[in-house]
Amino acid sequence: MDTVGIDSLDHFTIVNTIISLLLGISLSTASGFRVFVPLLIMSIAAGTGFLDLPTNFDWVGSNESLIVFAVASLLEVGAYYIPVLDNILDTIATPLAAAVGAFITASTVPPDMSPLVQWTLAIIAGGGSAGLIKSLTSIFRVGSTTATGGLANPIFATLELISSIALSILAIVLPILAGFIVLGLLIFGGFKVRRFIFKRKVDSTTPST
Repeated sequence: MDTVGIDSLDHFTIVNTIISLLLGISLSTASGFRVFVPLLIMSIAAGTGFLDLPTNFDWVGSNESLIVFAVASLLEVGAYYIPVLDNILDTIATPLAAAVGAFITASTVPPDMSPLVQWTLAIIAGGGSAGLIKSLTSIFRVGSTTATGGLANPIFATLELISSIALSILAIVLPILAGFIVLGLLIFGGFKVRRFIFKRKVDSTTPST
């Protein structure tokens, strides 16, 4: 009986860890669409008791954090509707998204995980997924600017915002489903970013006529 109880506990711990990672990575991926929106939704969920965070990350659900994340989200969302500034902001937002993505994943993993494993997973999985999606959206924005002279950029910015909100909420409510969606996004994003980099290398080595 004791052995069965221990095995069940270990199984529960493994499942809980996987779900926590899916939650964190999905929220991190959402920060690739809008950096601060997932933090705002996390803060709301934690403050209302819908999301349990480790003790050392309890401050995310405080009223002060909620205000800071709300203001940051409003400024970020508004900036992407300003011509030219949206493309400039992408250069700043890409490394910022990776940093925020790492923080989000680190804040959702079980507290009994060692700090080394916690932050290694956070940087690679959380930061990597956020940075990849932000790079993907930056590529699409450049293409939109080139093709439409920036006229379609507000529409693209709105789609990014909706994606960030929807994925953040889904990550908290249904992390397993969000995880599958994120997997598809990362595969698609990796293919597109790799293709973009390869094309730029080819263009740079092709002599102009």
